[in-house]
Amino acid sequence: MARPSSGKEVLEKARESLSEARTADELRQAQAVVLPLEFGLSLKQTALVIGRSVRRTSQLRGELIRAGGDLPVHKSSHGGRRRENMSQEEEALFLAPFLEEAKKGGILVVSRIKQALEDRLERKLALASAYNLLHRHGWRKLAPDKRNTKTDVAAQIEWKKNSRK
Repeated sequence: MARPSSGKEVLEKARESLSEARTADELRQAQAVVLPLEFGLSLKQTALVIGRSVRRTSQLRGELIRAGGDLPVHKSSHGGRRRENMSQEEEALFLAPFLEEAKKGGILVVSRIKQALEDRLERKLALASAYNLLHRHGWRKLAPDKRNTKTDVAAQIEWKKNSRK
């Protein structure tokens, strides 16, 4: 026989959380508490209903019960720049001389930026790292169009036909 579901002391708050949930994860968390207590579902059945594994369902229940029924504010450890070489401010300072030179009419040479970045970090980097750095700071590579947008193709064909004579 399975253990009786815990969390009766936070059931009312969990019911309120069902209507106040702002994200699907918050809704699932409230459901993980309400469904077993209200409808007598097992943890496995609750997991099936909310679309999470049994382990995750148990974690969601435990988090909400430990928080006293209030939806905990999740600060995810995922996302962002976990393996950054420099902060955004340091990157901006690093790129400033190169971008100033480009603004004065010079050409932005990515290979020079890559070399300077390697010198600063004291290790080899892929060329893509330099391009990613530039992309993060709003730079994009401009390439000319393959053909002029105002081209009159019919006039070109006519010229080709008549110029050979």
